Amino acid sequence: MSKRDDLIALYAKELKEKAGVTADMDLLKKVTIGCGPSIYNRDAASVSCSQASELETVKKNFLIKKLGLKDDAKLDAAIKEVCEQLGSSNRNKYRAMFYYLLAVKFKKQAIYK
Repeated sequence: MSKRDDLIALYAKELKEKAGVTADMDLLKKVTIGCGPSIYNRDAASVSCSQASELETVKKNFLIKKLGLKDDAKLDAAIKEVCEQLGSSNRNKYRAMFYYLLAVKFKKQAIYK
C-alpha cells in the first residue's frame, strides 16, 4: 500500500474510534486527495481547535472556497461541533477527517463525486 492509502486507512479507523462514524471510503479518499501534500506534513496534517487562526483558515479555505458556503454563524458552529465530535483530548484531529466531517455535515459530498 502507498503512504496515502495507509493514511486513509488510519483516518477511517480514527473516525470510527474517535467520532463513532463509519466512513464512506470513496468520499474519505477523495477528501484526502483534495488535501494535497499537507497530509504528509506533521503540522499541516492536523487541525488545532485551540488556534483561532487555524479555524478561520478552515472556514475561509474549505467551507467558503471549496464547499461554496456563505460566511455566517453556522460555519463557526459546525467547526466547533466537529472539534467536540473528535474530542478535546484527541491531539490528532487530522485535516482530512475534519474536512470529511464538515462536508458530510453540510451535505456537500457531491463536490467530491
